[in-house]
Amino acid sequence: MAAPRENVSLLFKLYCLTVMTLVAAAYTIALRYTRTSDKELYFSTTAVCITEVIKLLLSVGILAKETASLGRFKASLIENVLGSPKELMKLSVPSLVYAVQNNMAFLALSNLDAAVYQVTYQLKIPCTALCTVLMLNRTLSKLQWISVFMLCGGVILVQWKPAQATKVVVEQNPLLGFGAIAIAVLCSGFAGVYFEKVLKSSDTSLWVRNIQMYLSGIVVTLAGVYLSDGAEVKEKGFFYGYTYYVWFVIFLASVGGLYTSIVVKYTDNIMKGFSAAAAIVLSTIASVMLFGLQITLTFALGALLVCVSIYLYGLPRQDTTSIQQGETTSKERVGV
Repeated sequence: MAAPRENVSLLFKLYCLTVMTLVAAAYTIALRYTRTSDKELYFSTTAVCITEVIKLLLSVGILAKETASLGRFKASLIENVLGSPKELMKLSVPSLVYAVQNNMAFLALSNLDAAVYQVTYQLKIPCTALCTVLMLNRTLSKLQWISVFMLCGGVILVQWKPAQATKVVVEQNPLLGFGAIAIAVLCSGFAGVYFEKVLKSSDTSLWVRNIQMYLSGIVVTLAGVYLSDGAEVKEKGFFYGYTYYVWFVIFLASVGGLYTSIVVKYTDNIMKGFSAAAAIVLSTIASVMLFGLQITLTFALGALLVCVSIYLYGLPRQDTTSIQQGETTSKERVGV
């Protein structure tokens, strides 16, 4: 059954989108800094794992506040976590995909400038659109599809003549960086729409769903640590190379993840594109100031085209905040 509509104010939605924008821009710049500094490089897999742990703890705390009773809090955990192995398995799918996406983001930002990464990563918009049509049985207007092609054109412009070299002197592999972004884009589109479908197909608390997903996420990311960096982690330690800046990146990733789930719950995945457009501008400005990025004309035109396309994508807004379950209400009118 479809979950009942939860009414939230427009101001609350704008607040969540604004926070997402600021967090996304700050996260990109901070992560880029930690991956290109001359300090001992930390293990990105352990950072992703710690992020899942913090998101789990924050979700547990918010659920405890939401239930407002120790008894109801324990009952909710027992019923929805310990007593629902099928639901845990269901939420392990986006956990696995998000873990891959997060690790690809680290790899991409280790090999690309922050502004190039941020614009190219917006390919997740058409990917999300396609997943929305296929998985949620929604339709998009002609203007929305036109904006998708505009977005692709903007990204092509950015890659046609990438931004010039920065002051950061570090060995990079742009081809590897763009390959990592491609994988991250596919993961983002699928996992976001899958999670939206799970959230809106029942009336289960958002924070219960987050707890279910983050529990699976911890298991998945721990496996990633072992498979990718197991020997080095054992030799150097789990928190090798961690600095205050690394912890700041982890904090931003944790907060951003929670706000993303709120936006998906009360709006949809497409709405995230608005904050992405603003984040592009902010991170590009920050790259110029912090990393000495020299913006080329093609890069600027591409970034502008991306921002305009994301804006147009959201103009013709029908009801995209709930899962369509088919026309069943008319059939219910027969009997009493």
